[in-house]
Amino acid sequence: MRICCITHVPFEGPGTIADWAADRGHPLEVVDATTGKLPFPIEFDMFVSMGGPMSASDTAHNPWLLGELELLAAAVEGERLVLGVCLGSQVLASAMGGRVRVGAEPEIGWFPVRMTEAGRASKVFGGWPEQFVAGHWHGDTFDLPEGTVSAASSEVTANQAFETAGGRVVGLQFHLEWTRHSLATLVSNCADELVGEGPWKWNAKRLLEDEGAYESSRELLFGLLDRMEELA
Repeated sequence: MRICCITHVPFEGPGTIADWAADRGHPLEVVDATTGKLPFPIEFDMFVSMGGPMSASDTAHNPWLLGELELLAAAVEGERLVLGVCLGSQVLASAMGGRVRVGAEPEIGWFPVRMTEAGRASKVFGGWPEQFVAGHWHGDTFDLPEGTVSAASSEVTANQAFETAGGRVVGLQFHLEWTRHSLATLVSNCADELVGEGPWKWNAKRLLEDEGAYESSRELLFGLLDRMEELA
């Protein structure tokens, strides 16, 4: 299975998604969306869109987003597997007709996520526990695109994950791909977003010193990707 990983900044790469691809023997190619040079949907079996500090709705300052929106819409239409993570989930939602907007407040830290009834009944999310801790770093959120269902939520963000009925297209607002190194790199590059700690916004010291949920996140992610792979 050929995987295209779309990045938006150098410091938010595939993380443990690359580990899964290597472990399962799937070639993974990283493509920088900001160059405007994106592949055709037929060139890959799966597309993964990663995070970034920009807004998915700010095409005026990030005109390259228009190309990614077109690509993801075509990939969904072409029945490719598609996974969006954080910003990537917002771009994916927008490509499918959903609205991206500013959330109730920034959510940055390790916080609980709860599965919805639809998530618990899902083919691709079905093996997950009803509640787990995941990494979060976002200020925006999305409204569900037509034809999708909410699979998970948190106290701050109603739509933490969504999927199409068959599970071929999945959006995750939270991060399961983080490693200690990738989070440290993110903190280093986006330290300005951590100013002013609050109940849903941790500071850099707390983020880096917290044990987090790296191993459990990896297990959840691998399980999700394995079940998506079965749909290819």
